[in-house]
Amino acid sequence: MKLRFDNEAMLEDFFENTRLLGIVASIEQYRFCWHLNQILNFDFRINNSIEIHLSKKTRNYFFPIYQYGQQAGTIKHYLYNNEDDGEYLLPEFKHLDFLWLMKDDIMKDEEVNIFINSIKTIPSVQMVIELTNEKIKNKQHLVF
Repeated sequence: MKLRFDNEAMLEDFFENTRLLGIVASIEQYRFCWHLNQILNFDFRINNSIEIHLSKKTRNYFFPIYQYGQQAGTIKHYLYNNEDDGEYLLPEFKHLDFLWLMKDDIMKDEEVNIFINSIKTIPSVQMVIELTNEKIKNKQHLVF
C-alpha cells in the first residue's frame, strides 16, 4: 500500500480563509516591517523556522518570513520577501517585492482595505494590490 500526498487538498486547506496582498516597495524587508509595526501597532518578527527554501538550477534560495499574530483575534499575518538573488518566490509576480498573507480567520473587505490604505502611507510603497488564489500559479511556494 502506497501513501500519497494530496497536494490539491493540502493547498486548499492552507489557503482556506486567507487574503493575500502584493506590495511593490523599494525598501528592505526589515525596514518595511518596522514601518508596518509603527503604523498598525503590530509586532512583526522574523520566523526562521518557517523560512521558504527553494532549490533551482543547483542553487539554493531562501525567502524569509516575518510573522505576527493578533492577540485579540485568531488572524495570523505573514510577510514574505518575493525575491532572493534574482530568483522569485512567485515568478508570475516578479514586479512584487513583498507578499502579505492574512490567514486563519475570515477577514472582511473593510478590514483589508484599512491595511491597504495604511500600507500606502509608507513613503517607499508604490503599489498594493490584493491577489486572488486563481491568479497564483505557484501557490505551493507559499506553504510552510
